[in-house]
Amino acid sequence: MTHRCEVLLAGATGTIGRATAWALMADGHGVTCLVRPGASAEGLPPGAHILRAQIDSTQALQKAIEQGPAPEVMISCIASRTGVKADAWAVDHDANQILLDTAKTLGVQHFVLLSAICVQRPKLAFQQAKLAFEASLMASGLTWTIVRPTAFFKSLSGQVARVMAGKPFLVFGDGRLTACKPISDRDLGRFLSQSLTDPAARNAILPIGGPGPAITPMDQVNGLSRLMGKPVPVKRVPLRMMDVIGGVLGVAGKVIPPLRSKAELARIGKYYASESMLVWDESRARYDAEATPSFGEDTLFDYYADLLAGRATAERGEHAVFSDG
Repeated sequence: MTHRCEVLLAGATGTIGRATAWALMADGHGVTCLVRPGASAEGLPPGAHILRAQIDSTQALQKAIEQGPAPEVMISCIASRTGVKADAWAVDHDANQILLDTAKTLGVQHFVLLSAICVQRPKLAFQQAKLAFEASLMASGLTWTIVRPTAFFKSLSGQVARVMAGKPFLVFGDGRLTACKPISDRDLGRFLSQSLTDPAARNAILPIGGPGPAITPMDQVNGLSRLMGKPVPVKRVPLRMMDVIGGVLGVAGKVIPPLRSKAELARIGKYYASESMLVWDESRARYDAEATPSFGEDTLFDYYADLLAGRATAERGEHAVFSDG
């Protein structure tokens, strides 16, 4: 490391935020973790400064931050809980904009944003909100880094408990429609920390995946079969079913407003069932696993082994619906 930074970390209590806090501390940075009033700070590293404040106005946030170390860098790991329109624009855009405006007022030099690789092909409200803030950040005049990770281990772990209970692994179509290069929270935290001192990360959009080749749902099935020493049963679900569910909910939502959110969640589910979390090659109109950078040491199947052996617990967090980027 060439320079110790004072870092303000927003979203510090999420699984990725915690991992990032530990990585920053290991790299010698000073860390202030922005934590909501009343939220638990359990799991954050000793020595980190805990700042309790809401992200609801620039003035209030600036006043709270000024009570602690002056940040040189701001990292945002915040994300909406559901991905539905109102939540997405309130958090993925508006709350991040408050962070950015506060950073500019305080003289912060570098803003690092944890975004998502799925914004390459935006079809959903939360993707539009993320892209709108990305544009605002790039036009802000600050040095910026936008990190777009692929799938997270936690977002691919939901079916392990099903399989352990003897239930089939659900796949859409033939189970090879999509692929990703999943990255662990620990490796992503390290990548975010390293971006502070990497000249190539300045004013750059950085897609990033974990180590090894791209993995399809059927690859997950085969990996679990090897780990369990027996074939894992598979249930194939027609992708069209997601269209039917989304269509029914969309029509019903026009009459029953609460169903509008469920319709959006169905659209989110359809997106992840049909789109790969890899770099999109616009010229060839396809996802490119080879062009998707790899980083880190942790593999999804090592994580699955830990889950099966009881050495790890699947902590999927608040963003489990769409946390695979």
